[in-house]
Amino acid sequence: MSNPPLAFETVAAFPTPILVIDLPDGAQLNAALLPTLLKRETEQPSKSHSTLGGWQSTWDVDKWAGVPAIKLLAVARNVANRATVDRAGQPVSIMWQANMWANINRSGHGNEFHSHPGSYWSGVYYVDDGGIQADPSLGGELEFMDPRGPAPAMYAPHLAFALPGGLSVGTNQTIVPKAGRLVMFPSWVLHQVRPYRGTAQRISIALNLSL
Repeated sequence: MSNPPLAFETVAAFPTPILVIDLPDGAQLNAALLPTLLKRETEQPSKSHSTLGGWQSTWDVDKWAGVPAIKLLAVARNVANRATVDRAGQPVSIMWQANMWANINRSGHGNEFHSHPGSYWSGVYYVDDGGIQADPSLGGELEFMDPRGPAPAMYAPHLAFALPGGLSVGTNQTIVPKAGRLVMFPSWVLHQVRPYRGTAQRISIALNLSL
């Protein structure tokens, strides 16, 4: 007679949250944001930070992109409050300080690995995915580096951990852009944008939230 499997508890220690939110009104929001961002590109030289080609605006989108940008920022602040607690595990209600900037990438453009010092949460919202959602071969993915580096995969790179997020241990995690999608993550996590290989335009709004 065989013994039943031994029960055990899995404690997911030191998790790194990556939040993915598909906004139900994203299409309407993007229709309002798109012409404003494209117009701004023609009026303002790029303020490049970590960019590999492409155009980047000043960090004040909420000041010149109108109600749609303010609404997007309100969503991000709400998500940040829901995903943040105090050290006792209790909910918080913080009026996060913020800055926002727009990015327009075309063929061959991307962003090198970087983090966002001085902030707690960072995020990126996709106004136009450049066709990537329909055809992932176009590249342009948002890529996160495992903060533990390659160490967990050095001994047995063919093995992973049987818990949520455990399959990417010691490697990198990618998120495919999708118009209307907001991705939020701790600002210290190293991340990059892989080169976009499409013939259209990949447009996003990035943001930082701080105390």
